[in-house]
Amino acid sequence: MHAASSGKRERGRQRIVPTGVDRRLGDDDIIVSKTDSKGRIVYANRIFFEISDYREREVIGRPHNMIRHPEMPRAIFALLWQRIQAGREIFAYVQNLCKNGDHYWVLAHVTPSVDASGAVLGYHSNRRRPTDRALDVIRPLYGELLAIEAAEGDRGRALERSSARLRAWADARGESYDALMFAL
Repeated sequence: MHAASSGKRERGRQRIVPTGVDRRLGDDDIIVSKTDSKGRIVYANRIFFEISDYREREVIGRPHNMIRHPEMPRAIFALLWQRIQAGREIFAYVQNLCKNGDHYWVLAHVTPSVDASGAVLGYHSNRRRPTDRALDVIRPLYGELLAIEAAEGDRGRALERSSARLRAWADARGESYDALMFAL
């Protein structure tokens, strides 16, 4: 087992230091998790626990962003939350962080869970292993978005510039973000 953290505190939890080790989901593996409307985990399946090295008691009730890798652009999560809070689904490539600092990539399909009146109760996410071809496209794009976010001193402005670059990337390919995610 690798060291679990650097010992530093970050927002009330141990900060996990990335190891650079890439874990891979099996071809038939599907990670499933559900959250409440605030993004706190209310359910996760066995595959979630196996790949992330967390135990159920460590994640239930905690924010789903506990597995957010620090090399994920904020623009991707801004788009994700914009979509699901509006009651729409989204597909996104996401790099997640394991308890010991390893990481794993997924193609996430996130949908809102609604009641009979259409009010959002929470969110449901299914995640599969992405193709190497998709990651060959996504990694440089995310690197560019991260560089934009890091270069800007103002976090709000950084998110605006990174989000604009994401839109421009899709526009330059003559497709919507959704169409490009499906094409990868």
